[in-house]
Amino acid sequence: MRKWLPLTAVCLGAFMLLVDVTIVTVALPDMATGLHTGFADLQWVMDGYALALAALLLGAGALADLVGRRRVYLAGLVLFAVASLACGLAAGPEQLITFRVLQGVGGAAMFATTMALLSHAYQGRDRGIAFGVWGAVNGAAAAAGPIVGGLLTEHLGWRWIFLVNLPVSVLAVAVTLRVVKESRNPQASGVDLPGMAAFTVAAGSVTYALITVGEHGWGSARTLGLFALGALALLAFVLIELRSSRPMLDLRLLRNPSFVGIMIGGLLLSAAAFSYLGYASLWLQSVRGMGPVAAGLALLPMSVVAFLTAGVAGRRLHGVPPRLTVGGGLLLIGLGALLQAVIGADSGWAVLAPGLAVSGAGVGLATPAMAAAAMAAVPHARAGMAGGALNTARQLGNALGIALLGAVFQAGMVRSLDRAPASGDPQGMADALTGGQAGAVVARAAAGTRPAVEQLVHAAFADGLRDTFLVSGAFGLAGGVVVLLMLRRPAAPAPAIPARAAAGGPVRAGGERPAVARME
Repeated sequence: MRKWLPLTAVCLGAFMLLVDVTIVTVALPDMATGLHTGFADLQWVMDGYALALAALLLGAGALADLVGRRRVYLAGLVLFAVASLACGLAAGPEQLITFRVLQGVGGAAMFATTMALLSHAYQGRDRGIAFGVWGAVNGAAAAAGPIVGGLLTEHLGWRWIFLVNLPVSVLAVAVTLRVVKESRNPQASGVDLPGMAAFTVAAGSVTYALITVGEHGWGSARTLGLFALGALALLAFVLIELRSSRPMLDLRLLRNPSFVGIMIGGLLLSAAAFSYLGYASLWLQSVRGMGPVAAGLALLPMSVVAFLTAGVAGRRLHGVPPRLTVGGGLLLIGLGALLQAVIGADSGWAVLAPGLAVSGAGVGLATPAMAAAAMAAVPHARAGMAGGALNTARQLGNALGIALLGAVFQAGMVRSLDRAPASGDPQGMADALTGGQAGAVVARAAAGTRPAVEQLVHAAFADGLRDTFLVSGAFGLAGGVVVLLMLRRPAAPAPAIPARAAAGGPVRAGGERPAVARME
């Protein structure tokens, strides 16, 4: 079985980096208490990782083709391990956020090289088996995140959701050094550093504006200035990509409506399906009194149904046009979010289960076909760039979704509290509640008013989550409509790209850039 050791090495890294996307979800209340921090910092703990992944995926793939894929993968593993240790030892929220970003940098290096390493290590039937196992590991990681996070947080403490990465990283490094062979692209021409910098500034400034909008307001000079900075950075990114001989993203791909539709669908899928889970976990634990493990189990229907649906869809629906599977999946995701919007002040965890299951069916239906549709919509030599662009869109959708839905969640709570005379300072109470302090808010109330304050807290959380689910539902439905309208089969042929221009994304000797890993 020695021949499967390279697959083991790659899957260990992939499992870690994907688990860490969701593992923090159920640990947020304990983090807030342990670090004495608030809602904006909790958002950055989730968003810093996703933003780093989104900003660096394409660049990391290009760098790996240039200097060596095993070398970049190992560097990513080491950085991920060091950052995980630092996260586990963080003394304050600023340190934790900084090290989460570094974790994302390491994760991007791993994520961008996994499929290329497998392509080099295996051929023929073995390659198909390897990719099948890799896809199953991706699905298992998504399902395991909340459960593993809950178990570690409840029994060992939230710091262990990061420290547990250390032995896995050491094992992955040892196996990789022993059995994974180096590979690179002799025609790789370099890395688009200016494009990466402009894209990072654009995504980071918009995310920062959305996270702080609750504190400063939509019309404040700070918020408008950050949005303006994001727009200018995006314009700079477009100009850089148009003039670069090795663009991070060849903008000519955007002439194809099918490719554009898939990119929009990927961005909205992540925003609609996953970005609200952290806020649902806050409600389950700080309001409904559930422990981290129970909260993780309450969120499990989405992951389990997505895993099962993806398996069935892969076997039974491979002949169905992607327009229908991806578009239909997004509509199901939107419907699932809307089903959760029936939440009320007296609701329990079970109110989420039907909607989570429906959304999970949508994720399982849409995700397997999405990457193939993205790569089929572009010239063969640009398939790797298309896969990387889709991964970037999905991670960016998650990052922006966390920020935007957080603003919606907090605004809904403030509006609910503002209607209740007993709330006193609605904004202050909302800040406390979104920081996981629901129990403390009730405990501080006078004995005779505690039942009323408790009901007020329950109602405020329900109102905030209801608004969040409604916006998520709108994202999912909008994404489904966009894909159904824009995606065509067969895709309109894209213009041929000269070999010199195609080198903007690193290519193999045969002219094809290796596919970047895709998140299932």
